[in-house]
Amino acid sequence: MKERIEELEKIFEAANERFLINNTMLFETRVSERTFCGALMMELKNIIASTKFSDYYVDVEYNRNIGGKVKTIKKTIKGLDQQIVTINCDLIVHSRGLNMCHDNLIALEMKKSTGRKCDKENDRIRLECLTKSPDQEVWSYDGKTLPEYVCGYDLGIYYEINFNRNTILIEYYQKGECYRQYKCCISK
Repeated sequence: MKERIEELEKIFEAANERFLINNTMLFETRVSERTFCGALMMELKNIIASTKFSDYYVDVEYNRNIGGKVKTIKKTIKGLDQQIVTINCDLIVHSRGLNMCHDNLIALEMKKSTGRKCDKENDRIRLECLTKSPDQEVWSYDGKTLPEYVCGYDLGIYYEINFNRNTILIEYYQKGECYRQYKCCISK
C-alpha cells in the first residue's frame, strides 16, 4: 500500500508541475475552479497514460450514474460519527466501476483561498471520509459489487489556490487523515 501511495503522489506531482507550467494564463486571469480542474485533469490523464494505472479514468465532478438511469439521490459516504456526507468531488481518478477489486485511486478537492471557510472544511472532511478503509468501519465491501457509498480512495488531495500570495496549498490524505501538507509557488 505504501508503494502505491508513493507512486500516486509522484503521478500527481508530475501532473501538477506540468499543470502549473502549461496554464499560467489561467492563473493570471483567475478563472473558475472548474476550469482549473479541467486543465489539471488533462495533465493527470497524460501522466497516468504511461503508468500501470493507464486503464483508469480521470473525471471532473463525476456522478456515479451506473446503468444510465438518472439518480435523484446524491452520492454519499458515511462520515466520522456515522453522519452521511454528500460527495461531489472536483476531480477523481477511478476505474468507473470496472475494477471491482480496486476502483478508486485519487480524490481531489480544489478551492480558491477566498472561498468560504466552511466550504473548505467540508472538502477536508469529505477527503477524510473518502480515504477511509473498510477496517475503519465506514463502509463494507465484498469485492464483487460496488459499495453503497463512495469510498476507498487510496489518496485524497486538498488543493487551495492563493492568488494574493502566488501559492498553492497541497494536503495529502490517507486512511482518513491528513499526513502531509506543503505550499508550492505558482509559476509566472
